[in-house]
Amino acid sequence: MNTQSQITLQYEEMRAELGRHTVSYEGKKAVSGLEPMTYLPAIHRALDETAEAKELLERGASVPIPSLEGMENLMSLLGTGYLYSEKDFMAVSVFLQSCSQLRKYMKAKEQTAPRIASYAASLVELRDVREEIERCIRLGTIDDHASKGLERVRKRLAVAKDRLQRKIEAVMSRHQGILQENLVSMRGGRYVIPVKREYHKQVKGAVLDQSTSGQTVFVEPYEIAAMQGELELLGAEEAREEMQILSMLTGLLEKEQAALRLNIEITGNYDFIFAKAKYARTMGARNVALNDRGYLRMNGGRHPNLDGMIPVSLEFGNGYKSLIITGPNTGGKTVVLKTLGLLTLMVQSGLLIPVEPDSDFTVFSDVISVIGDGQSLTQSLSTFSAQMKSIEGMLRDAGKGVLLLIDELAAGTDPGEGFALSIAILEELNRKGANIIVTTHFNELKVFAASTSGFQNARMEFDKNTLQPIYQLTIGEAGESYALQIAEKLGIPESVIRRSQQLVEGQHEVDGDKRYWNNVNRSGHGKSGEGFKHVEGNDSPEKELASSVSAGLTEDLSGDLNSAQTGDGKEQKKEYEVGDAVYVKPLGRTGIVYEARDGMGMVGVMIQKQKMKFNHKRLKPYLSKEELYPEEYDFDIIFESKETRKMRKLMRKKHVEGLTIIHEGKDE
Repeated sequence: MNTQSQITLQYEEMRAELGRHTVSYEGKKAVSGLEPMTYLPAIHRALDETAEAKELLERGASVPIPSLEGMENLMSLLGTGYLYSEKDFMAVSVFLQSCSQLRKYMKAKEQTAPRIASYAASLVELRDVREEIERCIRLGTIDDHASKGLERVRKRLAVAKDRLQRKIEAVMSRHQGILQENLVSMRGGRYVIPVKREYHKQVKGAVLDQSTSGQTVFVEPYEIAAMQGELELLGAEEAREEMQILSMLTGLLEKEQAALRLNIEITGNYDFIFAKAKYARTMGARNVALNDRGYLRMNGGRHPNLDGMIPVSLEFGNGYKSLIITGPNTGGKTVVLKTLGLLTLMVQSGLLIPVEPDSDFTVFSDVISVIGDGQSLTQSLSTFSAQMKSIEGMLRDAGKGVLLLIDELAAGTDPGEGFALSIAILEELNRKGANIIVTTHFNELKVFAASTSGFQNARMEFDKNTLQPIYQLTIGEAGESYALQIAEKLGIPESVIRRSQQLVEGQHEVDGDKRYWNNVNRSGHGKSGEGFKHVEGNDSPEKELASSVSAGLTEDLSGDLNSAQTGDGKEQKKEYEVGDAVYVKPLGRTGIVYEARDGMGMVGVMIQKQKMKFNHKRLKPYLSKEELYPEEYDFDIIFESKETRKMRKLMRKKHVEGLTIIHEGKDE
């Protein structure tokens, strides 16, 4: 699955938290290798195992899972000729004893937890090995009875040490007056007596050391030197006997290394399963239904890392497969994406999740998310550029059974181009069969969702009185941004808010005019003189409309109309005709074409009663004349003054000496 999306959705953080519930290195290794699965039976089994383990824990059971302390290093040295120490064998003994306890415990749980209990049947107790270790080694040292040879040499050692001790005591008693202190010391592994420097020659023996001050000389009397030599020989013989015992025990482990590795693997698996169960208990998580039909119902889902989060519910895959979520910036739209994404990955990893009953998840072949601005100073990527770079990969990898999560699609760029790009991207992703959950502020996408098969609107609810999110998702309805209300609450001056409201109201009026005339055209009116009335001596409604369109319409006011298409869905012609509404990119305004493109590629456009010319490359189709005006409509009403129209009418009737009509660049 997409590793970058796993990072974005905090899967790595979730995995680290899960790892804290393990007790063994093998369990931690299993957690570090945890990945979402796509094979439905495997996911089912993993979920059921975790649910069984959780039930055992909730019944107050104390599961005897071995810690495997000391086993990792030991197993790494098996087969290398390494001779294990007493400490190593103690670790093996404790481990084998824990395996026996675990096997016995799981045997008793076969009825309650049949799936996980079945693993214990494969544990090899290695009772003979454990008993041999316990016979030879006790309390971390090799026992006297580990072998007859060791027993004999240790008895001789004990006798020799006793004789030596009595001899030393006799020597010290004899030289009591010249000793610095009445203590026996050791130098180089040999017993010595501390003699005052000025008297050391009175003791027959070898000087082995002296104090830092030089006042004390440590002497080994000759009469105990021979006895110490005998003690060293017996010590070497004891070491040989101990080496033979350790070598024998090492051979036993070498012989049973396959069984040891199997036991470690099984106990590590138990550690992993019960770590998932412990983690589930901390979240209040439960098992969910699972399907491969593309249907998902997240009932009251909560993000594991957001304490106190209000549960969120959503559903798709039955009648529609994709959602477009709208609502205010502070309404929790991003939280919905992250919660759905992470819980999906967790389910497919065999983890129980924090949801309410009756939740049903489907299996996705991949989960790809584009959440956060992804802005990169090192790569010189803006928010928009970074998102588009991610979307490029999403378009490449999208397909049936892939879940796509997109936060604020095409944000950070021109709204007019942004919504058009968003629709084109969503159409392509939808064509590939992916499930898409996208958040947006574009009003046009609400209309797109309502009118496009496979899509559905969803609204993040918001308390209009307190201006606080309530984190409730309502499917089938589009939301509002509440931008002005939120801005006012956050301290934006009242004068700025009031001016914003005026601009919004004016924008709605212009938008309403456009929709009215568009509806006139669609209703079947369109013959000359039908559907409107012209009063001589006043500006016509049509001309007022043209002025309104050219004064206020910009591409982000297009509502449910696709700026690149006509009302019947046909592509807009590249050649601009008189009466077409166009978007003038340099000015960010919309105008009406009053003169078609000339040989120089210039097109005449009237903007708020001002006639200007622009290169056709600087224009973009907005609405065709067929959508704005009735058939055979006289555009002179819009583009010529009342006086010019009167003069033209008079000239058609008769010739008037000296009467001319002057146009830009030509006379008539």
